Amino acid sequence: MMLRLSIQLCSCMRWDQQIVPGGAVRLVIREDKHTAARYIADYIIERIKSFAPGPGKPFVLGLPTGSSPEGVYKNLVAAHKKGEISFRDVVTFNMDEYVGIPREHPESYHSFMYQNFFSHVDVDPANINILNGNAEDLEEECIAYEEKIKRAGGIELFLGGIGPDGHIAFNEPGSSLRSRTRVKTLAYDTIIANSRFFGNDLSKVPKMALTVGVETVMDAREVVVIITGPHKALALQKCIEGGVNHMWTLSSLQWHPHAMIVVDEDATLELQVKTVKVSLCSQASPTAFAHLAQYFKSIEQVASSQGFGQALASEEFVLRKRDSVLEKLDSPKIPTAKTFLAPTKPGLSGQITPDLIPDSMHERVEGQPAKGLGLDGLETKELPLSGMHHRVDSAAA
Repeated sequence: MMLRLSIQLCSCMRWDQQIVPGGAVRLVIREDKHTAARYIADYIIERIKSFAPGPGKPFVLGLPTGSSPEGVYKNLVAAHKKGEISFRDVVTFNMDEYVGIPREHPESYHSFMYQNFFSHVDVDPANINILNGNAEDLEEECIAYEEKIKRAGGIELFLGGIGPDGHIAFNEPGSSLRSRTRVKTLAYDTIIANSRFFGNDLSKVPKMALTVGVETVMDAREVVVIITGPHKALALQKCIEGGVNHMWTLSSLQWHPHAMIVVDEDATLELQVKTVKVSLCSQASPTAFAHLAQYFKSIEQVASSQGFGQALASEEFVLRKRDSVLEKLDSPKIPTAKTFLAPTKPGLSGQITPDLIPDSMHERVEGQPAKGLGLDGLETKELPLSGMHHRVDSAAA
């Protein structure tokens, strides 16, 4: 019996590529939310170390809030306390902040970040950037935030989470995929989801927020998203198996050259195997209907066995590689069109093609066929030529 398992994905997805220049989204599956958070924390630490930040060369890190990244922050704090990583030369930009609540409020994102991360590491307070939801001019605050990101050199890595409806930051369903930092009215589902932080009292939940836009996130050199729990399984399925859709704003990562989504097993429950075909009219065993998660795990295993990792090469390395390629292309040792058209060097011999001499067709025929002889002994007769008007008159008679 031969079993053939066929998995059909959206045509725009390229899951088997690694994060290299021109790569695509990669899905990494871990057993639970704790191992998923540890994987991302270790990855961020490695990225910062390989970047080798300094006073004139900070590592710019985009950060989220919410329950999903809490485990990432715990692992980063633990690594810092062990002396494994320093955030002294790291500049941070947070994704969003509520409008209308004091920054000292226990549920403000200012408070969240200091309680879960900033107060436990050596990040310079001057390098911390969080949107001010109490600014006198909110639109001016958003414009200034975009400019600060630009002047910092752009975000090297943007860490993110999503809501059950697949939104990233506060870019709710229907948000423009070209959106920038702006004032945003929150969807009712988001208000309900956030009410757990406000004693389940909807009246206390802020109804507006400042948020980076989808394109602000997409401008980052690399985006890493953590998704955990069965309540976000449908959002993951829509965002990676469906097409790019402004109703599921995370799906925009399909367009990002360097994106990674790290999930736990529960978040993969809605991923699907589309077709299973069995030859020789055999019945497929239940194990044949393997979960699509195994497909992505197998890709990771093969990549690891071949020495390919997730780490994104530094921008300096990519530029050096590009300069090296350009130098080789410009080298005289590389054949060019002029080289191909150059005359043959003396001493080299080759078959000489004779010149073609134009001639008439009758000169190419060796002899005229004998009159009266046709094919297979049939007698041929010449047909008399006549004008068209003679033939017409004859037919009408």
